Amino acid sequence: MGQAASYPAELTGREVATRLFSPATGSGEALDRRDGGGDRDFTGDLPDECLAHVFHFLGPGDRKRCSLVCKRWLCVDGQSRQRLSLEAKAEILPFLPAMFSRFDSVTKLVLRCDRKSVSLNDEGLVMISVRCSNLLRVKIRGCREITDLGLEAFARNCKKLKKFSCGSCNVGAHGLNAVLEHCKLLEDLSVRRLRGILRSTDQVQMRSSSVLRICLKELENGHAFEPLVAGSKTLKTLKIIRCLGDWDGVLEMIGDGNSSLSEIHLERLQVSDVGLSALSKCTNVETLHIVKTPCSNTGLISIAEKCKQLRKLHIDGWRTNRIGDDGLMAVAKHCLSLQELVLTGVKATHMSVAAIASNCSKLERLALCGIGTIGDAEIACIATKCGALRKFCIKGCPISDVGIEALAMGCPNLVRLKVKKCRVVTGEVGEWLREQRRSLVVSVDGNEPYAMVDANGGNGGVRVLEAVVEDHPTDQIADAEASSNVNNGGRLAMVRTRLGFLACRNLVACTLRRWSHGDDDSSTQQL
Repeated sequence: MGQAASYPAELTGREVATRLFSPATGSGEALDRRDGGGDRDFTGDLPDECLAHVFHFLGPGDRKRCSLVCKRWLCVDGQSRQRLSLEAKAEILPFLPAMFSRFDSVTKLVLRCDRKSVSLNDEGLVMISVRCSNLLRVKIRGCREITDLGLEAFARNCKKLKKFSCGSCNVGAHGLNAVLEHCKLLEDLSVRRLRGILRSTDQVQMRSSSVLRICLKELENGHAFEPLVAGSKTLKTLKIIRCLGDWDGVLEMIGDGNSSLSEIHLERLQVSDVGLSALSKCTNVETLHIVKTPCSNTGLISIAEKCKQLRKLHIDGWRTNRIGDDGLMAVAKHCLSLQELVLTGVKATHMSVAAIASNCSKLERLALCGIGTIGDAEIACIATKCGALRKFCIKGCPISDVGIEALAMGCPNLVRLKVKKCRVVTGEVGEWLREQRRSLVVSVDGNEPYAMVDANGGNGGVRVLEAVVEDHPTDQIADAEASSNVNNGGRLAMVRTRLGFLACRNLVACTLRRWSHGDDDSSTQQL
């Protein structure tokens, strides 16, 4: 007498899920049986806004399963869905009305189709634009049935569009001009492999004053975008990658105006020192990538002397290898705010390396790749003079353990070191450096970086650090592949001691993949 009702001592996972998420009958309202400990939906007291906020933390598969719980959850999931990725085949056309009646709040849409399938056509694109007039970001890939007419009708209905990306389609200059004309808020335009541009003699004109970013990739007739690139006075970022033709004239047109460019990527282009000298008039440039272009010291000197606000500089000398000490000395003299420097295949010697290390006191990220003149003396110079350096990558340079040992006493702020394809460097020096600097993450060739606890008790060395330099266009400093060759007994013993942990981790990973396999709907991937 007087005792509370008894409950089971232990509950299984299925029983806990049933008690917490039992779907209500009829309209989806919560049930509460107080007479005998019945099931109750604890989310019944939550407003729809709170429930939608919880859904935003779930993955695509989990959101799909949650939408099957009850009618209310189905409705909240549909109304709160903002990102949608569709496999845009022709067979999806009859289902579009019902699909976008449910997902009526989508603002970010991706339409993809593989090469072997027939894609969605103009009718489907127009139907989407009518039902989703609030779209802000749209990406179209491989939809070869979409033409200029469909894109023009789409642009008339989606006037709030801010970002548009189109690749491997039959869209030409007429459709892109319609997007620029009707979408006055457009800020980001990215195009790649457009067949309609190749067949057309029209040009993409400057019809919007809000464009901030333009990215052109793999275009055979990229010069159709000359009026747009040269006439965009508000343009902040320009990326031209693997586009045919001579681009010196386009860069001269950009340099003649009052340009506000702050980020420029030139990769695999026919650009000479004339084009770089013209770009040097854009004095607000902070990020510059010169990758596999036939430029020399002359163009780099012009950039360094006038673009003194440079913070990120990537140079890939490629096979021409015409950039050396003269250009790098100019960078060291004039670009004192440099924070990130990536040098690949250039003729850098001790003189230019010492000048950069001495003058660029704000340098935090440095990558030296495929430079045969960089040895132990240059690494020791960097260790002595680069006090602000935090991330350092060395790849394919003739250095030895002596150069790595010099980093033990230098670069006090260094948090990550990557040494790749330096054949003389051994695994023992990496182990030794980890012992000397407990907070430093060291990766030598195929070795996985260890998570070291900071000596002061912090967790800075525990977290997984990002790449040495983000978004490197030549992929020179990508993560090292796992090496299959064991060069010494010490490394073999270290691998043996970790097998137990790796086996447990792989078992958990495989289990999670099996649980989620087949559940992730392509229609719910993020944009």
